[in-house]
Amino acid sequence: MSRPSPFHSEQAPSDASDNRNGRQSVLDRLDSSLFTAPIRMISFWMAVALPFLHVPLLLRGLTDPSQTITFLGLLVVNMVALLIGHSYNTT
Repeated sequence: MSRPSPFHSEQAPSDASDNRNGRQSVLDRLDSSLFTAPIRMISFWMAVALPFLHVPLLLRGLTDPSQTITFLGLLVVNMVALLIGHSYNTT
């Protein structure tokens, strides 16, 4: 016997009656993937490309504080891009 998913969200009765009567807000009608898919795609490809910018900095050495800050900044941007783009194109 299977259990219902704990992650399944049920609509409140007032929301369900609004949906049945066709009274939905514009944001409810828009698919959220319309906005999130391009952001995830860009983040994914940024996460792929950014490590190539690390190589010249590392080969030259991080002797100057500005180079070290630039490297750490690129590393942080890469981590954020990985977090946002990790679910790109997963089906």
